[in-house]
Amino acid sequence: MNYTHILVAVAVTPESHQLLEKAVSIARPSGARVSLITLASDPELYNQMAAPMMENLRELMHEETRLFMDELQARCQYPIHQTIIASGELSNHILAACKREHIDLVICGNHNQTFLSKATCSAKAIVSASKVDVLLVPLTPNA
Repeated sequence: MNYTHILVAVAVTPESHQLLEKAVSIARPSGARVSLITLASDPELYNQMAAPMMENLRELMHEETRLFMDELQARCQYPIHQTIIASGELSNHILAACKREHIDLVICGNHNQTFLSKATCSAKAIVSASKVDVLLVPLTPNA
């Protein structure tokens, strides 16, 4: 099956390069578009402990995420159609992007190794509600 638009859910981790490599290997033969989506860390958890001078923590965390997304794009050697940096529940943003952007494949990583943790992983919400194909890629640290 040839896909036309692949959405890759990444995180600010080295394993995200594996996900993007997988997406490019699927996209390249048919020239499919590849888009990236991630969550910016929510500083609300840190604000309670942060000093008053850390008012721009949200901006700093968003910039860190943006720099990582830029690095992913630069290293993948394939054009990236769009990058989305969201906040809140990732599965909601993914499902909305699928409708809005005509995504036909979502690629997510899976760090979980046991059957029980795989059954309850965060990708479960995406798989159960998605109207498009979802590929879960097992991730290995530092690969």
